[in-house]
Amino acid sequence: MAFLHPSESFEIKTSSEPSVLDIEATTTIPEGNHHGICLTWKDIWVNTIAKGKNGRRSILQGLTGYAKPGQLLAIMGPSGCGKSTLLDTLAGRLATNTRQTGEILINGHKQELSYGTSAYVTQDDTLLTTLTVKEAVYYSAQLQLPNTMSKQEKKERADFTIKEMGLQDATNTRIGGWGVKGISGGQKRRVSICIEILTRPRLLFLDEPTSGLDSAASYYVMKRIASLDQKDGVQRTIITSIHQPSSEVFQLFDNLCLLSSGKTVYFGPASAACEFFALNGFPCAPLQNPSDHLLKTINKDFDQETDTEISIEEAISILVSSYKSSEMNKDVHNEVAILSEKQMKPMDKNKGHAGFFNQCLALIKRSSLNMFRDLGYYWLRLGIYIALALSLGTVFYDFDTSYASIKDRGSLLSYISGFLTFMSIGGFPSFVEDMKVFQRERQNGHYGVVAYVIGNTFSSVPFILVVSIIPSVITYYLCSLQKGSEHFFYFASVLFSSLMLVESLMMIVSSIVPNYLMGIVTGAGIQGVMMLVGGFFKLPHDLPNFFWRYPFHYMAFHTYVTEGLFKNEYEGLRFDGPNAQGVNIHMTGEEVLTEIWQIGMSYSKWVDLAIMFGMIVLYRVLFLFIIKGTEKMKPIVGSLLYRMGESSKTVIHVEKPDATPLNEHVV
Repeated sequence: MAFLHPSESFEIKTSSEPSVLDIEATTTIPEGNHHGICLTWKDIWVNTIAKGKNGRRSILQGLTGYAKPGQLLAIMGPSGCGKSTLLDTLAGRLATNTRQTGEILINGHKQELSYGTSAYVTQDDTLLTTLTVKEAVYYSAQLQLPNTMSKQEKKERADFTIKEMGLQDATNTRIGGWGVKGISGGQKRRVSICIEILTRPRLLFLDEPTSGLDSAASYYVMKRIASLDQKDGVQRTIITSIHQPSSEVFQLFDNLCLLSSGKTVYFGPASAACEFFALNGFPCAPLQNPSDHLLKTINKDFDQETDTEISIEEAISILVSSYKSSEMNKDVHNEVAILSEKQMKPMDKNKGHAGFFNQCLALIKRSSLNMFRDLGYYWLRLGIYIALALSLGTVFYDFDTSYASIKDRGSLLSYISGFLTFMSIGGFPSFVEDMKVFQRERQNGHYGVVAYVIGNTFSSVPFILVVSIIPSVITYYLCSLQKGSEHFFYFASVLFSSLMLVESLMMIVSSIVPNYLMGIVTGAGIQGVMMLVGGFFKLPHDLPNFFWRYPFHYMAFHTYVTEGLFKNEYEGLRFDGPNAQGVNIHMTGEEVLTEIWQIGMSYSKWVDLAIMFGMIVLYRVLFLFIIKGTEKMKPIVGSLLYRMGESSKTVIHVEKPDATPLNEHVV
C-alpha cells in the first residue's frame, strides 16, 4: 500500500451498523444528561523543571482532546510516551518537578475537580492487607459518604458497590499481603476501584487498571468498569491509561488517544484506529491484536524497522504529520471548541464528606483492627519486650540498698530509657504501609490529616499500654525496684510515654523520609544522638555547653525519661555500704541524684512526665504541620524552581497561563 504524504488529509468512514462492543464516539452529548461531565483539553504542554544536557524536556507536546459522559477514553502508547503524565495532568496530579501549560475545561468552565464528583484509581493497589474485602469497602464508605446517609444506607451502598465489581464471592476474604494468602491481583484492583466509586463519581480516572493482570482478569476488570453506568445509572466519564490491552479489552474502548514521545499519533474512535494506520501504509494483519499492531508500529525503544522496511522514527513522523493534517484532527478541535463554548452546567460542588467525628471514629476502628491483626505492628514487639524484661529481671535480680546497687539501678533504668524504647522502631515497617494507605486516601480527599492523626493516636494507645504494662510488671518486681503502687504506676507511665514519643518521632520521620530503609536509619540516628545527650553516658554538667547541653540536652526526650525514672527510683531510699576504696558510705537518694547523677531537683518527677506528654502532643502536631506544609509548599517551590530556570535559559516553548484542575482536600 502506498504511503500518504504528511500534508495529505483524509476522512475515515466507519460502518453504519457498529456492534455493541465496537461503538464509535459520538459528537453529541446524550440527551437528558444534564449532570454529566465533559472534559476538554487544548494545546497541553508539560515540561520538566530540571534541565538536562539539551535543556528542559517536553513530556507532552501540544495535546488536544476531550472525554464525554457515558464513554470510555483509553490513553495508549509505549512505555515513556506520556500516558500517565497526561492522566495526571487532567486529574490535577502533576508532580512539582514539571510545568504544565494549556487549557483544561470542565463542562466549559475553568474549575477544580471536586471531591465526590471525580475519583482517581492509582496503578498500585495500596490497601490494608489485614482487612477483608467487605471491611475495606465498608470503612471507606463510613469515611467518605456524607452524614445525611445512615450507617445502614452506607452499608447497603458498600454491598451494592462490591456486587457491581463482582466481588461478592470474596466478601469475607482478607486482601492479603506478604506471608498471608489473600485475594487475587484482579480482585485487589477491583477493590481499589470499589473504594473510589463509592461516592458515585461522574468522572473516573484509572492509571493502568490492568497492570500485572493476565488477559482474562484484564478483560473482566475492564468490562466491569465499562458497564458501571448500566448498574448504577450514572453517565460516567471514564479516562484510563492502559499499556497493552487484549483485543477483547480493546473493543470496550469508545475513544482512543494514542501517544508516542508525548505527541498525538491518533485521537478518535477506537474502532477506526486500524483503518487510520492502514491508510498511512501500516495495515494490521487480519488475525493480529489491534493494540499490539498499533504499539509495535510506534515503539521506538528498539532500533528496528517496520514491516514496510522504514524506521520506527519515520513511521511515527508519518503518522503524527498525517494526523495533524487529517479531517479527524479538525473534528477533534471542532468538538473541543463546541464543548468549551456550550453553556453546560458547571460541575457540582464538593459532595459532603462524613462528619469529622464520624471520620475519626471510623479511622480508630479500622486502625485498631489493622493493628490487632498485623503481627508485626505490636505483637512481635510485645514478645521481644517480654523476652528483654525477663533478661533484665534475671541479670539485675532483687536489688538491695547497698552502695553498689546505686550503679546497677542507674544502668537498668538507663537501659530501659534508651535501648528498650529504641526497640519501638521495629514497628516502622508496618507504620510505613499504613502511611501509604493514608497518602493515597489523603490525595483522593477521603479525609484530612487531623482525622488521621487522631485516629492513629487513639487506636495505638491500648496496644502501647499492653506493651508497656506487661514488661513493666516483669522487670519492676523481678528487680525489686522501689516498692509502692505509686512508684510502679509512674514507672509504667514513663515507659508508655516514651514508646508513644518514639512512635510520634517515627511519624515525623516517615513524613520527611518516605523511603523504608532510609526512614529506619534516620529514626535510629536521631534516637542515638538523643540517647547520647540524655544524661547517662555523659553526665549533664560534663556535656559541652554549646549545642550539646544548650539546647539539645533539653530537647531530647531521653533527658526527661532518664530524670523521671531516676527520681522515681532514688527519692526516699537510703544507701549504705563500702565504696570502691572500702570506705563505708551513707547517702540518701536525693544526694545520689544531685551528686552522682547530676540531676536537678528544682522540679518533681511529675513535671518530667508532663513534659513527655507535652512532647507527644508537640510531635503529633508537628507531623500534621509537616504534611500540610508540604502540600502547600510543593507548588510554590516548583514555581520558584521553574522561574529560576527561566531566568538562566529560555525555553523553546512559550508558556501560557496554567489551567490545571486540582483536587480539593479536606483539612
